[in-house]
Amino acid sequence: MRSHLLNDVTAEQYRRSVTEGVERVAHRLATTRRPFSGATPDALAPRISAVDLDRPLGDSSAALDELSGLYLDDAVYFHHPRYLAHLNCPVVIPAVVGEAVLSAVNSSLDTWDQSAGGTLIERRLIEWTADRAGLGPAADGVFTSGGSQSNLQALLLAREEAKYDDPAQLRVFTSESSHFSVEKSAKLLGLPARSVVSLPTDRERRMQTVWLAAELERCAAEGLVPMAVVATAGTTDFGSIDPLPEIAELAARHGAWTHVDAAYGCGLLASPTRRHLLDGIERADSVTVDYHKSFFQPVSSSALLVRDTATLRHATHHAEYLNPRRTVAERIPNQVDKSLQTTRRFDALKLWMTLRVMGADGVGQLFDEVCELASAGFALLAADPRYDVVVSPALSTLVFRYIPADATGPHAIDRANLHARKALFASGDAVVAGTSVDGRQYLKFTLLNPETTAEDIAAVLDLIADHAEQYLGENLVHAS
Repeated sequence: MRSHLLNDVTAEQYRRSVTEGVERVAHRLATTRRPFSGATPDALAPRISAVDLDRPLGDSSAALDELSGLYLDDAVYFHHPRYLAHLNCPVVIPAVVGEAVLSAVNSSLDTWDQSAGGTLIERRLIEWTADRAGLGPAADGVFTSGGSQSNLQALLLAREEAKYDDPAQLRVFTSESSHFSVEKSAKLLGLPARSVVSLPTDRERRMQTVWLAAELERCAAEGLVPMAVVATAGTTDFGSIDPLPEIAELAARHGAWTHVDAAYGCGLLASPTRRHLLDGIERADSVTVDYHKSFFQPVSSSALLVRDTATLRHATHHAEYLNPRRTVAERIPNQVDKSLQTTRRFDALKLWMTLRVMGADGVGQLFDEVCELASAGFALLAADPRYDVVVSPALSTLVFRYIPADATGPHAIDRANLHARKALFASGDAVVAGTSVDGRQYLKFTLLNPETTAEDIAAVLDLIADHAEQYLGENLVHAS
């Protein structure tokens, strides 16, 4: 079995095996005509359950043959221009090269003696991103597994900085359109459910600061502690950007930690034309960024940024076998001192390779393209009597629903939109997302592929309408 270990003796076998795997994926990417096969759980699950994991195949070629039928044939391909569903971006080649390197070398970014140069590359990228955000000379941060972990750590820091022993007295303010991880993080941190105050949004689905001001005043009047205000720069459903300058001002006035969840909107940090949409982010105490959403990076590639490096001490714990306290005085850079994770992949390498090959402007131009595409898609929807569209896009998300020409009840319209999404997914012709707006069922395009065109959007809208009309027609027949 030692023949399967990656080392100096097996380097050539490694080259052949990985090349074969890459060739299989490259062939699949070149020949895929739909974003999904339409496979159902009932069809796929028995094939995977039938695999006897106690009887190995013996070589990579046989395993790759098997994998084609179990995974590659039925994977959901985000690179396809008609994948329009969630916050999944197609990835850039330099980042995939970085992924191949980091997987083989397998550095762990917890201590210097496991990563060396990797530690310094991650730190340089944190410095670069924090500088783009304008957080100042004391800024710092660490790579994380994703936006949820970044938000959790940010609220941990906010809780500790609040310096208040009774969690029942703490309050976190966020908009009704913010990410669910805000409430989940509060629960994990031991805060009661009432601690998270959800604030109404305006017509553009942005936090209404008049409500924030009123709730902060009420918090003070009741002797409660405003632990944090969480603003969102790119909500999951709408891509809306909360009014960051006003929120930061109100939070500062009441002594609350300001966190900006820019997991989606962080692509604006590289945009040559839209950076101004993040004005006010420089006043944040912490910022979440997800490079695997709008920097076209493979999952995972995310980070938490903080204005003041000293606040990261709240995540620090020293262990003699890993990062003994003496290493601080010796100025040994151990990233575990800043991180909730211990063992951690060198995900920063993917972004490093991307910037060294494409540059920030190259990434930003791709993000600009999908934002422009969303504007074109909004124009199509607004001019199409079959659809109701919710808001003009701030980033690259469109939320809409099919409305039949013939009058019908709201529940029937909800069911028609739900059916259209499911039928479209089952066909494999396109993948779209769904959400609820004001209690009604809507559909969602999350446009993160610069290869998607307005013609693709128009074609998918026709497919949705066809599925919805077929559903309504069949139900009308059955009801008559």
